[in-house]
Amino acid sequence: MKLFHYHRPKNDAEHSWHLAVMAIILAQHANEAIDILKVVKMLLIHDIVEIDAGDTFLYDTQKNHTNTEEELAAAQRIFGLLPTEQAEEFIAIWQEFEAGESAEAMFAKSMDRLEPLLQNHSNEGGTWKEFQVPFEKVYEKKRSIAKGSHRIWEYAKHLLAESVEKGFLIKQKKESPW
Repeated sequence: MKLFHYHRPKNDAEHSWHLAVMAIILAQHANEAIDILKVVKMLLIHDIVEIDAGDTFLYDTQKNHTNTEEELAAAQRIFGLLPTEQAEEFIAIWQEFEAGESAEAMFAKSMDRLEPLLQNHSNEGGTWKEFQVPFEKVYEKKRSIAKGSHRIWEYAKHLLAESVEKGFLIKQKKESPW
């Protein structure tokens, strides 16, 4: 994916930094009270594991984006280098993020879904256009943002509608999901 308004691809460090800063700034919009330090840890730990295990493109049609077994092995390998107590804490935080059930995990996952949406909107469709991802598939993957923040989901829906209007995303169906 291209960096905001640039023609070069972003790197993993930039993505992780964006997520951490977004979480801190947008924490007040979480559906529930959250421990922001825990959210930031989740986001950073999640990305380290994905880097090691190999991140799958969210809209990949060949491989499911949920490669938890590969990621668990990566988490155990990476955090196994740390003292036991710290390793256990980081693996537990990663597992909590993956389960997506706590207020922190739901908000962290919202940030992880929002950031690429902002990138693609900023870059006139970016990877949506490059890989011909239809609006309906993007909407389906992004609607989980609401689990962490209804307010941010309302904004995300606005960006998706604007992306359709500007031709960044193409609808396959005539009816609107909202």
